[in-house]
Amino acid sequence: MAKKKEVKQEEPELLEETKELEQDTKINNEMLKLEEEITSLTQENKKLDEENEQLKKDKDDLVNKVKLAQAELINYRKRKDEETASLLKYANEGIIKELVNVKDNFERALVVKEENMSEELTKYLSGFKLMYDELSNILTKFGVEEINRVGQIFDPNEEQALLTDSLPDHEDEEVLEVLLKGYKLKDRVIRAASVKINQK
Repeated sequence: MAKKKEVKQEEPELLEETKELEQDTKINNEMLKLEEEITSLTQENKKLDEENEQLKKDKDDLVNKVKLAQAELINYRKRKDEETASLLKYANEGIIKELVNVKDNFERALVVKEENMSEELTKYLSGFKLMYDELSNILTKFGVEEINRVGQIFDPNEEQALLTDSLPDHEDEEVLEVLLKGYKLKDRVIRAASVKINQK
């Protein structure tokens, strides 16, 4: 009888312990689930961080490409503007070269001496002079200037030496005479002057 009484008293204690164990097991299972979720979330977070880093890198690459493309476009525009400005600046070069040859012919014609000329020829000559002056003014208006460096040291960028002389009272490489005039259109030499220079 005493044993039965002890068993009956132990039953509620066992029930209580079983409940506690069930409660502990439940808590442990929940803890395991939470740990698994934390591990999963940590891995997902790490993956998202990596993706974020890759996106930042891709964004930086794209920004750099856009900046490079913009810089290339700006440089292209500058080159095109310079080319256009140069084309406009020297657009008349071809016709001006032809007009310079006409001017040379006028100068050759005007070298004649007026003495012993008939009145009619003198009038023709004065008409030629007027046309020559008009042509010279037109060329000047369009930025054409003569290259005349007599007395200065020979410059191969603007002159070509056709003849030489050896004069002791002049410097070496000094331009002594212009044989055929040279011309510049604005800052570009369109025809180098043919000159005689001194060589010691």
